[in-house]
Amino acid sequence: MDFFIQLFTDPVAFWNSHTLLIAQIGINSIIASSMFIVLYSGQLSLAAPGFMAIGAYTSVLMDLHWHTPLALNLAAGVVLAGVVGVLVGLPVLRLRGVFLAIATIGFIEALRLGVILNLPITGEGLGLKNPTADPLGGINMVLVSLAVVLFIMWRLTKGRLGAAWAAIRQDELAALSQGIDVARYKMIAFVLSAILAGFAGGLEAHLNFFVDPGDQQYGVTRAVQILTFAVLGGSGHFLGPVVGALVVTTLPWVFQQAHDYINIVTGVFLIAVIVFRPQGIVGRGGLAIVRPAWWPRRARVSAPSPG
Repeated sequence: MDFFIQLFTDPVAFWNSHTLLIAQIGINSIIASSMFIVLYSGQLSLAAPGFMAIGAYTSVLMDLHWHTPLALNLAAGVVLAGVVGVLVGLPVLRLRGVFLAIATIGFIEALRLGVILNLPITGEGLGLKNPTADPLGGINMVLVSLAVVLFIMWRLTKGRLGAAWAAIRQDELAALSQGIDVARYKMIAFVLSAILAGFAGGLEAHLNFFVDPGDQQYGVTRAVQILTFAVLGGSGHFLGPVVGALVVTTLPWVFQQAHDYINIVTGVFLIAVIVFRPQGIVGRGGLAIVRPAWWPRRARVSAPSPG
């Protein structure tokens, strides 16, 4: 309760004391948006942490060895993540459903275990120090980036590209029969997701003084967390993953009194949302009345016509 009391009674003090939390919510919202793109196009890809790692390590290494500007470092990480997205997408996008998920898990584990933990330039298992990180000053860049990302997501879902993705998600064969190039549109979604994840990884790396190569950062654990953001918030609306990231990231702060039982509290909350709102907190039509999927709906009775 102290969390909400300070939020509503003293917003300035809340901002000053929770700056890093707000920045992390912004980062999680951006990476959740990258997951939204592939889910919206009907693909179950868990490759986001791998592209985050590419963006993070590229930007930090350029800063450490070449002392290039932050904007150039982020741009390089984004471009490299996009290129790798094309190379990975060419073979794995032939797969569907759980097979695609398994293939993308193989990609992030091969990248983390085979490259990051074995190359001296990446610090191997010790990670990388980032002495030029700016955790307090970087929050403005994160929030501005999130606003731009949300605008782009809104435009994509309302345009021709979003309509093609929606058609593919509902029925690939029907989309093909309508003349939609399914492979091309799926590749576009995959590469855009990779670019957005690489950007989020670069931003996050420059908020921290240390780049941790652990599983919780760029492995399967982080992939499951990102998927939770999208599913909990709702993958049918561009605001859904952002709401999911906001809720999941703030839960440990809201229930600080739970201490060691915070994971249990979080699990119960997630189960409750799945039961009462299986389409996510934000459905395709936006927020709606929370009702269990099995709850009987009241039938509408029309008034008899006169005469």
